[in-house]
Amino acid sequence: MSAKPFVKWAGGKGNLLQKLEGLLPANFDALQNVTYIEPFVGGGAMLFHMLQNHRCIRRVVINDINQDLIRCYKLIAESPKTLIEHLREIEQSFYGVDLLARKEMYYSYRYRYNKEDLHPDERAAILIFLNHTCYNGLYRVNAAGKFNVPFGRYKRPIICNEELIMKDHQLLSSVELVVRTPGDYKLTRQNLSHQHPNFIYLDPPYRPLFGAYNFKEYSNQPFDDEQQMELKAFCDRLTQQDCLIMQSNSDSRDENGDSFFDELYDGYNIQRILAPRFINAKPEKRLKWTEVVIRNY
Repeated sequence: MSAKPFVKWAGGKGNLLQKLEGLLPANFDALQNVTYIEPFVGGGAMLFHMLQNHRCIRRVVINDINQDLIRCYKLIAESPKTLIEHLREIEQSFYGVDLLARKEMYYSYRYRYNKEDLHPDERAAILIFLNHTCYNGLYRVNAAGKFNVPFGRYKRPIICNEELIMKDHQLLSSVELVVRTPGDYKLTRQNLSHQHPNFIYLDPPYRPLFGAYNFKEYSNQPFDDEQQMELKAFCDRLTQQDCLIMQSNSDSRDENGDSFFDELYDGYNIQRILAPRFINAKPEKRLKWTEVVIRNY
């Protein structure tokens, strides 16, 4: 088993890794002591891919608005056995009962998770349990910020994947890892290297596609056009500091049908790639769309 995401996350880049790999700087592997930064790490498909394929990376900075997800990364990097013990306890209870009792157990844990009075390590384990047993593996919250995905009815979901957790631990512990306190992605700028190259991969909440279904309920904090413009200003500041930037986003159009990102990132290198979207529950509606990859090189 190779290291890979320990949660299923909406907008994950698992199906696009080879396309994104082909859009890295041509001399990337010739760089030395690269600091790799992901301000919107999510499930980490790109993170695990980069660390396993590019040994020039010596330092990693990750951030995400979801504090429980960030706690999972911190536990896997620093104390994987703690996470495994919590998950194993949940798994044994889950496997020991019938489907009806499993459903009741799921909603009991969901209720506890939303009460927000748990130890951070327990909350991290419950996040993984909910992710592996909820409907379609979604992470979605309501307006109050409460996780509200229903039970998934899987026959035998893997809850405690000890082998994967330890593989991820080995990979994350092979570099200097900075796990930022969850919050403003702009704070990752404080962790730039001043002596070695910085490569920043940005995978923010996507701008909605006009007239199409989109999934953006990762948190109850909006990421609207104003936020997209703030992100562009952030990219400009990073560019001024000689950072290499790659960003993924939707191939979005505004109300006039004009390309929002072509106009916003005028002067950047914008390329379109074909990408499957798997958020819709109905397989026949899981279509392929183009996404933009925005680079400053």
